[in-house]
Amino acid sequence: MNTAELKASIDIGTNSVLLLVAKIQDGDIEVLEEKHAVPRLGKGVDVDKNLHPDSCDRVVNVLKSYKAHLVENYPSVVKDVVVTATSAVRDSSNRGEFLNQIYQETGWSVQLLSGEEEAQTTYSGAISVLKDQSGNFVVLDIGGGSTEIAMGNRLELSSGVSIDMGSVRFSERYLKNDPPTADELETLRDEVKRLLKAKNFNLKNYRLVGVAGTVTSIAAIELGLEEYDASLINGYHLKKESVENFIDEFSRINSDKIEHKYSPFLTGRGDVITGGLIILHEFMNHFKFDELIVSTGGIRHGILTK
Repeated sequence: MNTAELKASIDIGTNSVLLLVAKIQDGDIEVLEEKHAVPRLGKGVDVDKNLHPDSCDRVVNVLKSYKAHLVENYPSVVKDVVVTATSAVRDSSNRGEFLNQIYQETGWSVQLLSGEEEAQTTYSGAISVLKDQSGNFVVLDIGGGSTEIAMGNRLELSSGVSIDMGSVRFSERYLKNDPPTADELETLRDEVKRLLKAKNFNLKNYRLVGVAGTVTSIAAIELGLEEYDASLINGYHLKKESVENFIDEFSRINSDKIEHKYSPFLTGRGDVITGGLIILHEFMNHFKFDELIVSTGGIRHGILTK
């Protein structure tokens, strides 16, 4: 049997930056600590195709704070942290400058994942933290810039795709008012439907697993938590009816009220949570799922098991 190995990973997403410290043994993950921040790297990328310098600086500041935390608490992993980036960085024309800035200020090189790699890594990470890993799963990862759909049996991925629709991308593109108008919401729904209609998956004998902030935030709110607790959120069953109720509520109030009422889980997400939930709801409708299993796993978990 292999000796447990201490590892750390960081996932730079379109909306959030997530840190994981874990023990890895025989492919199993024991989570020791997780941290998250919402610096909104992808703000404006859909239109400008560039990462804004202020957004880059916010992310780098988060990374520097994570590095300081690791130096103080887990010094053995600092040099070997696995750092990944996804949709917002993929889509930006100035990604090279940003990745160089990270290297210059932290010493960390970043792995830029393709959409397919993102789907594959998300799948293994999502399933790895579930208690029941038997059967067929479809993992839905609604990110800020893209949505990954990954299918497999147990821990083995069979196929995965990435679609350029995400909570930040589509909220910026379609929801111009705060709160959004009925016409804006309908236009967003229609575009999600159009994109999903092009994907002819047969998911009849699959269980749906949802990952990332849109899903975990809503689960935490439903559970009545005061702070993020992966042990309680992980494995929670979120009903489609609940998603519908939250969309109805959030579409009637502005983003400040959303963030104030549901702090800390929707802090930094108030203007994009409705868009993310519409993507989720349309997916559940299209593929006829009445509920999903919430997983707190993701890219940062999957990348450590490779």
